[in-house]
Amino acid sequence: MGWSLAAVWAAVFPLVSDVGTHRVWGICAAVGYTGAAVAARVLPRPRAVRVPVAIALAGAVVLPLLLLVLTGQAQSEVDVIERSGRLLSERGTPYLDAPRQVEEYTPYLPGMALLGMPRALFGEHGWAARYFGDARVWCAVVFLACLVASRVVVRRGRGGAQVRRGDERFGAAMAVLIASPVVALPLCVSGVDLPLAGLCVLAIACAVRGRAVAAGLVLAAACSLKWTAWPAIPVVVALLGCAWGARPALRSAATAVVGTVPLVLPSALLSPGPMVQQVLAFPTGQGELETPAASPLPGRLLAEQGVMGWAAAVALLVCGAIAVGVSLVVKPPSDAVAAADRLAIGLAIAFLLAPAGRFGYLALPVLLVVWARWVGASEPVPELESGAATRTAAVSIAGGRR
Repeated sequence: MGWSLAAVWAAVFPLVSDVGTHRVWGICAAVGYTGAAVAARVLPRPRAVRVPVAIALAGAVVLPLLLLVLTGQAQSEVDVIERSGRLLSERGTPYLDAPRQVEEYTPYLPGMALLGMPRALFGEHGWAARYFGDARVWCAVVFLACLVASRVVVRRGRGGAQVRRGDERFGAAMAVLIASPVVALPLCVSGVDLPLAGLCVLAIACAVRGRAVAAGLVLAAACSLKWTAWPAIPVVVALLGCAWGARPALRSAATAVVGTVPLVLPSALLSPGPMVQQVLAFPTGQGELETPAASPLPGRLLAEQGVMGWAAAVALLVCGAIAVGVSLVVKPPSDAVAAADRLAIGLAIAFLLAPAGRFGYLALPVLLVVWARWVGASEPVPELESGAATRTAAVSIAGGRR
């Protein structure tokens, strides 16, 4: 049933979308999902589980990604990341001093430019250079590496048949997640939000295990990519405080802040004006040029009503952020599911009420919720010991009990 619904969803893109990359993905993915749905019905178990996933991965990820990369088709975000990587390697800052058109704006923080530097290294001559220099490939690599690392962190050296079964469930769940439209579409056409999502889930996994410094370093990496990662800091800190105490929480917060500064500060010092204009003003609809992120979400509809409408959208956004912040104090998350849910809620509020946004941004909160329940659920409930020998907390990765 799930593959059939995915096939219908993918088949809609060639009919209604005017974006070339979406149309290519929709055609390939619709064929792949349809094949997966047929295989799930006609094949006996366990082939009825494994073969459909393989077919879906081939049709929704492998084929369209190869086709789009090798033919040079991509959403504008990919070109922006690759240009910013070249600028960072040449000038030390990814921001142009006087951009004249939307395509010359870089609405990301400097860390994102690192994913574009392979293009400057490999160039564009030959299929291997085109493929390994494409920013989408490296966005996917970071995302997948973070998913695998989150599993390693969660296991923390456990062994035995129970964990081996958990590994099998994890591999199956991760394959289905990657093949699903939530991941497959952005992975093939842009990939820009996937590294952020991967780093957020890895930070939550580190926090669940009480690895405060590691969680802080992961958060620093995420916060150097996009400002939308910043809400992850209070969520992870609240999780650490609830499960492990105040000291690990403060240590993680300090590590995140101190780690972000050297990644962002050099570019801020070299081009403060362009950075403010492109990273803050442009995405919120207050830049010199209009942002292409113009999906009819509530915040955007309010902002279109003029100055008062824009102010109302920002006020609602601030109120939503305060409400989520208060919830972290009143009822802090005690497990991965609660933390992922709270971060997903905060990001969904931000995307819905921001003066400028896209429907595609909502894939990030959906992915967080799915990861915590689907991929994280493959791990047995671990027992976590705090620094004090007398204090023990049982924290479930699957959101079980505290």
